[in-house]
Amino acid sequence: MDDFLNQLFTLRGRKAVVTGGSSGIGESVARALCAAGADVVLVARRSELLKDAVARMPTGGGTASWLGADLGDRAAVHRLVDQLEQRHGATDILVNSAGVNIRPPLDELSEEDWDRTLRTNLDAPFVLGQRLGPGMAANGWGRIVNIASQQSVRAFGNSGAYGVSKAGLTALTRSQAEAWSARGVCANAIAPGFVHTPLNEAVFRDPVRTEAMARRTMTGRNGVLADFAGVAVFLASDACAYVTGQTLFVDGGFSST
Repeated sequence: MDDFLNQLFTLRGRKAVVTGGSSGIGESVARALCAAGADVVLVARRSELLKDAVARMPTGGGTASWLGADLGDRAAVHRLVDQLEQRHGATDILVNSAGVNIRPPLDELSEEDWDRTLRTNLDAPFVLGQRLGPGMAANGWGRIVNIASQQSVRAFGNSGAYGVSKAGLTALTRSQAEAWSARGVCANAIAPGFVHTPLNEAVFRDPVRTEAMARRTMTGRNGVLADFAGVAVFLASDACAYVTGQTLFVDGGFSST
């Protein structure tokens, strides 16, 4: 049994990059990949948070390190890939979790906020995919996991630029799958439910809304970060070889109600 599961899900020897890896779902995914044996590079803007996140990575699996980068700056994204290639060689697994969620009413959304949201949430995953995906395809194996949103498929209050960026991210996922899956690169997205993360801290400060969201799920609760460990390892592993171009809703049935 252990040998069977290890063959399916081990990430030992794989090199993974997780953007937004210093907190929230990104950190949870990075922890899971590291525990499964991957050598993980966490990427975010603030070095102090990255150092703390690396210190929290599990021992006995793979390794963890970090690189600082502003994913909202396209030139910085290119510099990040240059550093990754110089320090760590080829990347096998790319997880795009970094995001910003600026949520004024649409008629108050500025062009600056629009541009910042799209640069971080959609442009960065595109550039990273363009830089890393062809190398994965040339090696005959790769995994791209994009963290999408319920707002990829439905409008929430003041979803504005955020919803547009996440809808675009699921479309990008399908395009990446179409481009590279025949050469061993599986690209999929995860659409979380309502989960307590720094990105939506303000929403969780409203207990009435928090409870209402929990009641809309089939499981009767909101998500927790641990809910993403298993699905992340699956989508990053050999077990995912025939799953590509999909958006997997990890939401307790919220999207089905």
